[in-house]
Amino acid sequence: MLLLIGIGLNDPQDITLKGLEAVQETDYVYLENYTSKLQCSTGDLETFYKKKIILADREFVEDGSIILQQAQEKNVALLIIGDVFSATTHMSLYLQAREKNIAVKIVHNASILTAVGITGLQLYKFGKTTSIPFHDSSTPVQVIKANYPLHTLCLLDLDPKNNKYMEAQDALTMLIHKGLDPETKVIACAQLGSDSSVILYTEAKNVKPLGKFPQCIIVPGELHFMEKEALKTYTFN
Repeated sequence: MLLLIGIGLNDPQDITLKGLEAVQETDYVYLENYTSKLQCSTGDLETFYKKKIILADREFVEDGSIILQQAQEKNVALLIIGDVFSATTHMSLYLQAREKNIAVKIVHNASILTAVGITGLQLYKFGKTTSIPFHDSSTPVQVIKANYPLHTLCLLDLDPKNNKYMEAQDALTMLIHKGLDPETKVIACAQLGSDSSVILYTEAKNVKPLGKFPQCIIVPGELHFMEKEALKTYTFN
């Protein structure tokens, strides 16, 4: 059996009881470590889950052959930061397992796609989510413009394997270079879902390094008066 288990955004305790029970019944436990970053170590997870955890990089998960081979005879868990299907790679693995008639169990959890609700923006008013990569790209600004008057969530690139994470300030510099007005009000966020989260609402040109990761940026569209009231809480002067 293949178990795809969302473990939340922050620390070991964020896993659901259902997820924890599923992990403890598995023979192999993998943790994908390329789509996000937890605020704890692999050792912390092993202590809490009482299981040995094997780190799985993008190539290992996207190939999927070892996981699926093991899942034909054993219970194999893939732990996913956030929710199970926040990244297309995990859907691909799910479909491959179904094609091979491997039983699959899904355990959902919170993700960045819902955690952004803490900003006060209404989730149903978000348009297409975009990613801002380390390499030069015009796509994010195109998505922001196409989404308007809806809000745009921009996920910032990261490379946990090499301890490389994008700062919102650097991402906004790239967006401005590609045509975003420097006066555009944005919301810069870091470590959403944790007790040490940072949320700043200010002009794109004024965002400073937040110093903690992972980060994301939201470019608001048209704001409801309740959204405006909520954002006052995060206004940076």
